[in-house]
Amino acid sequence: MSDTKVTWLTQDAYDRLKQELDEMIENRPVIAARINDSREEGDLKENGGYHAAREEQGQAEARIRHLQELLRSAKVGEAPANDGTAGPGKVLTVKYEGDDEEEKFLLATREEGAEGELDVYSPESPLGKALLGAKEGESREYELPNGKIQKVTLIKAVPYTDAK
Repeated sequence: MSDTKVTWLTQDAYDRLKQELDEMIENRPVIAARINDSREEGDLKENGGYHAAREEQGQAEARIRHLQELLRSAKVGEAPANDGTAGPGKVLTVKYEGDDEEEKFLLATREEGAEGELDVYSPESPLGKALLGAKEGESREYELPNGKIQKVTLIKAVPYTDAK
């Protein structure tokens, strides 16, 4: 994640992620002690506890790095304008061509919407990229994984804070 992208986070989301990061950093010695204890059990080739602890340590360190980068580049508490334009931090209501149902989702990072009941779509996803900057009533197209083109119309775009 070296290409620093700004992520908009509410103060609640920032605080929750910061708390998770602090807890993971505090837990480092516990994992290290588990690795040490397992190492002392003998033959490392057949030591499942040792390998499990090393795997856990690797996953924890990756999550710590991800959270540090995310929090370092995050914009906190600045809700997007309620201007009817699709963008990160907005709840979008869309309608797909050929479907009568509307779909409502949050355009944001997974971390931002982690505790909500809305589906979260990344602004980097094909749908997210297609809708960025769209105005209410505007239609856009994007490519599906199978190579077909899907047309989608933005019905409504409101800041996440207003949609709760």
